[in-house]
Amino acid sequence: MKLSKLYIEQFRHLENLDFDFTYPSDFHDETKRGKPLEKICFIGQSATGKTSLLELIREQVFRLQNIIYCEKGFKYSSDNVGIIKELQSIITFSKDKLIITLKPEELIIDKKIYIKYNGSGSFRTLFLNMNDFILYYLKANLISENNIKLFNQNPLNIIEKYPNFFRDQIKRIFKNINTIDFDDDVEAYQWMYLFETILLYRKKFSQKMSEMLHSGLISDIVRLQQEFDVWQIENPNPLNDFSEKFNPILEKINLEIDLVNTEYPIPVKNKKTNEIIPIQNTSTGTKGLLLSILPIYKLNTQDAIILIDEPERSLYPDIQMDIMETYQKLAPNAQFMVATHSPFIAASFEPEERFILYFNEQGKVAVRRGSSPIGDDPNDILYNDFGIDYINKYGKEKYNEYLDLKQKVMFEKNEKIKSEYLNKLEKIGDTYNF
Repeated sequence: MKLSKLYIEQFRHLENLDFDFTYPSDFHDETKRGKPLEKICFIGQSATGKTSLLELIREQVFRLQNIIYCEKGFKYSSDNVGIIKELQSIITFSKDKLIITLKPEELIIDKKIYIKYNGSGSFRTLFLNMNDFILYYLKANLISENNIKLFNQNPLNIIEKYPNFFRDQIKRIFKNINTIDFDDDVEAYQWMYLFETILLYRKKFSQKMSEMLHSGLISDIVRLQQEFDVWQIENPNPLNDFSEKFNPILEKINLEIDLVNTEYPIPVKNKKTNEIIPIQNTSTGTKGLLLSILPIYKLNTQDAIILIDEPERSLYPDIQMDIMETYQKLAPNAQFMVATHSPFIAASFEPEERFILYFNEQGKVAVRRGSSPIGDDPNDILYNDFGIDYINKYGKEKYNEYLDLKQKVMFEKNEKIKSEYLNKLEKIGDTYNF
């Protein structure tokens, strides 16, 4: 399922906002015309409501996931939904030819209307398969000390500390959750689920090494290597595939996944020195990359909706420019919705995929679509879509000085003074690229 339309009558300070999340009829790619947007970018100054939009979408998806209905009408199967005040919004999702719209008092499934109904009847779930409608929400406060605790522990110690995690019952519970929030306090078992295959591989690896050493193979390096090579073919390192996906962006900061070290679940090393760097000692941006990329890589993202608040946090511009492409390669069939302040992130979106929130003359939040083409100069996007004059007061002062000197050169008769003006003019022009 993908989000295709949203009308907000009232949600917090947002009022009477209408979003069409489909590609327009004149979009340059004919195959996408009229279909839900593959990615959506919310832009707007602080307090315009970008995060509120993500939270509204998350809440409405949760409601749909908990709907049961019969011929007489629909209701929510979870008490957690029932006690929440009804949201004054209309939201539409579509998949192939199936269109589902949720209103405060109505559920519309392919034009058939079901009204709110709390009586008895032969109810059925709206989504028979938990994988039919999945949402992941990566919040702005994802980077936290709590979330990196397990990444800094030895895999064997983790297995010993959490032996019950590996019971099938616990894993089934997690697999059946179809709305997952990643904030500053993610449960330990959720991270363990994400690198479960890595932990189990480390356990098997340790057992195999111990077995070979106790069998005396340490004295025969050739046989030791041969037996290990055979074992490795039968037990491939799960970090191989993850490193292929993660390393291209890590390389921008001279880091890469180490496939040999067994001290950490996902060991990272400096490419130049080969020094293993504990995750706790990496930069905030590196932590954020790992904490956001691992869920998108590991979880089921087929037809999923992925909300990301401030994906640019603590990232240098060169990584910001590539982060959306990285996410989409990891989850090519997901619909991404991001809220950002970064023109480098925004440049990864088509103008039709950008939604700019702004305060109108009445002080109310309004919305318009972007205008700068995808891949445009971030400065142009700042001006066209963010509505910001990116030249600060110091640059403006120099530009005015530059214009003033040009005028003086034109009217100065004294060749010596004119030469001085020209030298200053050339120096400012070269410095500021005027």
